Amino acid sequence: MDFNMIGPAIVLGLGCFGSCVGCGIAGMASHGAMTHVEEGHGKFIGLTTLPASQSIYAMVLMVFMNNSIKAGGLSPLSAIGIGLFVGLAFMGSSIFQGKVISTAIQASAKQPAIFGKCAVAAGIIESFAIFAFVFALLLIE
Repeated sequence: MDFNMIGPAIVLGLGCFGSCVGCGIAGMASHGAMTHVEEGHGKFIGLTTLPASQSIYAMVLMVFMNNSIKAGGLSPLSAIGIGLFVGLAFMGSSIFQGKVISTAIQASAKQPAIFGKCAVAAGIIESFAIFAFVFALLLIE
């Protein structure tokens, strides 16, 4: 049995799952807010897409992990560990980013002037996914 793709598949699956949940949470808030305000819908839709970035990080990491396994620089067991824990970081980041975006949308629907301040919190959560991504790249090189 070939275990080479388990780690890369784990990171991709968890990253995409988290992005799906995060975008779903944010999207539901966006839909609700759009029924109460007449303009600014594009801002809400834009925020809703932010949790999708973790699936991009996961896809890139999957490719790097696969290449490193094929080159012999990364063992399949190490790839499973990296894939699991970095995938969980991506998943958690995107889910909580969706929750923060949900409240940002609700708050900025009531007070449009605070939109930028609310969006910053989503960026802070994004940084944790970036940290996990960069550290994982360092581990597999």
